[in-house]
Formats: sequence, C-alpha cells, structure tokens
Amino acid sequence: MKIRFGALLLGLGICLSGCGDKDEDGKSFALVTTGVASFWDICKKGGEDAGKELGVEVEVLMPNGSTEQRKALEDLLSKGVAGIAVAAIDPENQSDIFDEVAQNALLITMDTDAPSSKRKLYVGMDNYDAGWMCGELVKEALPDGGEVILFIGRLEQDNAKRRRQGVIDCLMEREKDPTRYDAPGEVVKGEKYTVLATRTDLFDRNKAKEYVEDELTKNPDVDAMVGLFAYNPPIILDVLKERGDLGKVKVIGFDEDENTLQAIKDGEIYGTVVQDPYEYGNRSIKVLHALSKGDDSVIPENKFIDIPARQIRKDNVEAFWKDLNEKLGK
Repeated sequence: MKIRFGALLLGLGICLSGCGDKDEDGKSFALVTTGVASFWDICKKGGEDAGKELGVEVEVLMPNGSTEQRKALEDLLSKGVAGIAVAAIDPENQSDIFDEVAQNALLITMDTDAPSSKRKLYVGMDNYDAGWMCGELVKEALPDGGEVILFIGRLEQDNAKRRRQGVIDCLMEREKDPTRYDAPGEVVKGEKYTVLATRTDLFDRNKAKEYVEDELTKNPDVDAMVGLFAYNPPIILDVLKERGDLGKVKVIGFDEDENTLQAIKDGEIYGTVVQDPYEYGNRSIKVLHALSKGDDSVIPENKFIDIPARQIRKDNVEAFWKDLNEKLGK
C-alpha cells in the first residue's frame, strides 16, 4: 500500500511538506498548483513557512493538467483536509469538482481564479492589469513599434487569458476592457505594433522551444518575443543564443525565474512583470487557517485579496532578487 501511494504521489507531481504537527483540531491544508515550475516552488516555500508559523500540516500538490488536478483534489477530499487553495487550470470545465470541494472543505483560489465557483475568495493579482504592464515593457523596449510574438502555456486558465489580452490591448492603444478577447489564431494589428501570433505549449518545454524556433523561421524579422509563463523567457533566450540571434530580438518576460532575472541583469532580457508567488502560498494557508477557526473577517467584500504585480528592469532587478532569495532562505 505504501509503495502504491508513493507512486501515485510521484505520478501527480505531488510534494509533501510537513510543516509542524497538525493543529489542535487535527486540521491540515493544501496548495494545488497548475503544474511544475520554479514559480510554484516559490509558492510552495511560502505555504511551508506559513505552516511552520501556524503549526499546521501543509501539502503542496503540483499536478500536470486538468485531469491530474481533478484527481489531486479528489484525493485531498478523501484524506479529509480542512482547506484547499487551488490555481484553477480550466475553471469553466472544472466547476463541478471545485463546487464538490467547496461543499466538503474550505476552498479558495490563488494565482488563477474560478470566479463562477463556490470558492470563498481569490488570492492573486489582476492578470489583465499585469498583462498591460507587460505591454508597457514592450513599448519601452520597442518605442518605434514593431512585430511581436507571444508565448504562453495554455489559454484555458483565467489568468493566462486575461494576461495575454492585457498585453494586446496595451499595444493596440485600446481602452481597458478585461472582457475583450482576441482569438489566438488571428494577427492583431495596430498603428505601431502587430501581434503576429500566440503560441501555446501546454507546459511542454520541448514544444515551447520548437514553437520559438518555428516562429523565428517563419518571421526572421520579428522585433520582440514575449514569454508569459515563467519558463517561456529562458527558453526564448536559449533559442536566440543557439541561433546567434541574441540582441536582434527584444525579449520581455513574466515571472521571476532565476534565468530571467540573470538575463535582465546581463542586459539580455529587457524586463519582466513579477507576481509574488511566495505571498500567494503564505497568505493562502493563513486565510484557510483563519477560516477554519471561524474567522470570516479575512474575506474582503469583493472576495479578492490583491497582491499587486511589479515591473522589473535592470535598475531594480538586484534589489528584487536579493529580497526573493532572503524569502527562500538562499
């Protein structure tokens, strides 16, 4: 039985984080991510630290895809966890499992929301506004305009859809409208900027690399490439280096992968928009713990705990990186 259970955890990409003993009521809590990435390692550390501070048990599960995420949530319910913070992969098609969780445990969302579910609240940022901030970095890197290609893991996630749209709307000089959606298969052309394509790799790093190579072959004169998930910017950079095109194409990123931060410091990536995954994990566990104690005062009126995004450039990357490493105990 122990062998089978261990194999199941390994197959789901589950990381168990024993953060002290369970509290006096025997409650435990869990973070469920959208996949395996350095971004989620930072979130995991935040959740672990909250668990240690509160003296509660925390599990961090990193399933790959919506099917594995559903199985992970079902397993957590069967184990009787008191509360779960989940980053919704496909909120429209997962509403049934989210509502099942909400009926049997405390449910909140983090990073990517499922607003139509019965979750208590959302911990994260406004991804449309963050995408807009990324668009501003593109404008700074290409003040005279140009052709841009976007790379992202998947568009089923609410955060990914809104993030991409924020970039496009900023570049097209539109009025802000988070409900707008440009189909990913279409070229979006404005007065100064043209978004040639959006490539989605479904968290497959090999595909992500292939798509960058493919777009550089099809569009050798592209001016900028934007990586909207944590692993995308380093992959873009690696391909440019392999092809000898470093410096020919501006690279703008998202999230705080170490390779991205180093490349900003070295002048190889213009900038990135960072979230605060450490705070996502830390705050989520603290909120779930408070709710388990009957403290509903942690729920804001709009059911949104806003942890704002930041723009990182060469002038502030070292200070940001130092603070991040201190949180991670490096």
